[in-house]
Amino acid sequence: MTTKPTYSLLILILCINCSSDSSQTKQTPTETAYFPALTGTSWETKSIKNLGWKHDAVQPLLDYLELKHSKSFIILVNGKIVMENYFNGHSATSNWYWASAGKTLTATLTAIAEQEGHLNINNKVSDYIGTAWTSLPLAKENLITNKHLLTMTSGLEDVDNGDAIDPASLTYKADAGTRWAYHNVYVKLQDVVAKVSDQSWSNYFNSRLRDKIGMDGAWVQSGNNSVYASTTRSMARFGLLMANRGKWANTIILNEIYFNAATNTSQNINLGYGYLWWLNGKSSYHLPQSQLQFNGSIIPSAPNDMFMALGKNDQKIYVIPSKNMVVIRMGDAADNVNLVLSDFDTVLWQKISALYQ
Repeated sequence: MTTKPTYSLLILILCINCSSDSSQTKQTPTETAYFPALTGTSWETKSIKNLGWKHDAVQPLLDYLELKHSKSFIILVNGKIVMENYFNGHSATSNWYWASAGKTLTATLTAIAEQEGHLNINNKVSDYIGTAWTSLPLAKENLITNKHLLTMTSGLEDVDNGDAIDPASLTYKADAGTRWAYHNVYVKLQDVVAKVSDQSWSNYFNSRLRDKIGMDGAWVQSGNNSVYASTTRSMARFGLLMANRGKWANTIILNEIYFNAATNTSQNINLGYGYLWWLNGKSSYHLPQSQLQFNGSIIPSAPNDMFMALGKNDQKIYVIPSKNMVVIRMGDAADNVNLVLSDFDTVLWQKISALYQ
């Protein structure tokens, strides 16, 4: 069944839980990407004026961000900071939670574990954490692979309370791979990675990703979910890594084959979903907690090639390869509702696009 929503609305609740213009940023396409040092606070900037952007579009954007309960906002172009703004008592040293935007960190660590030969995403989850991790009959449980968790196609029954830990909460809805449904069971990938790496999830994350790109922050427990919290610049560092296809300067953190798979349509049900990344510019998409298919792009006012990490209360990482651009937004819910993608995204991108159109 297909339908056309009256407005773009993407419900992305953490516990159960983001034609565009063809204009390009006015810069040299071959400009080498900049990467800040792994330590310290130095980070090169590039001015609105030097980019040829419109300075009179800056204040309307900032006013909108502050009005919509934002705490921080960053735009990077080729790795350099073009805008960095803090609101409502937040600062460059304040930590904030990523919510479901942190799912993409789990996807990245799963890939790194595979690169190191610890796992195969096409193998069944029970190969790594044992059987009876769900309450499914063994034959059905053994259909679920790591890739199904990465693509939200586990076939497990939706859980309203977000419990993806207790096997009693993980019940059968459909065969794995036949149904797309947003589900926090992806967190089992953290158990898989911890098991195969023979160390804690946090230690493996810190040594293989966080410290290699100079991020700060830590995983904290929120109910049955593990949630990442960091400064806004650390979120921007991760966005910069992904904008450069998994490379940090000359170091390959994430191999390009996996990067391509993660940031393109991962299954044939929800075209707007990769490996825990949301994809703009597809011909259709699905919403969490719905089996309806919606026609068109998730954020029509944003570039078609954009991919996104989106979390509860409007935590955002937008990566736009065609513009060598990363945009970060942290804060409280833009509209005081439990939504990750609402018309806030559409209006926000209208105001961002006004900078360079």
